[in-house]
Amino acid sequence: MSGRVQGVFFRAVTQQTAKGFNLTGWVRNIANGRVEAVFEGNNENIDKILDWCHIGPPSARVEKVMTVEEPFTGEFMDFHIK
Repeated sequence: MSGRVQGVFFRAVTQQTAKGFNLTGWVRNIANGRVEAVFEGNNENIDKILDWCHIGPPSARVEKVMTVEEPFTGEFMDFHIK
């Protein structure tokens, strides 16, 4: 995700939202000012979190969400902030 997505509780709210959708994976800030995340779970809930990522928390201003679909690995036990 890019835009004003760091310093606005984006990771914390993403974690809370992902857990609410029973998703596993992680979210982290990256050096270029963007936020990166990996989500695993059922397709319906993945679609819901991706829709939410276009909005983010109230203080964020999301300009762009880029997605890459990868095979399910089942490697995550929970959703955490890196």
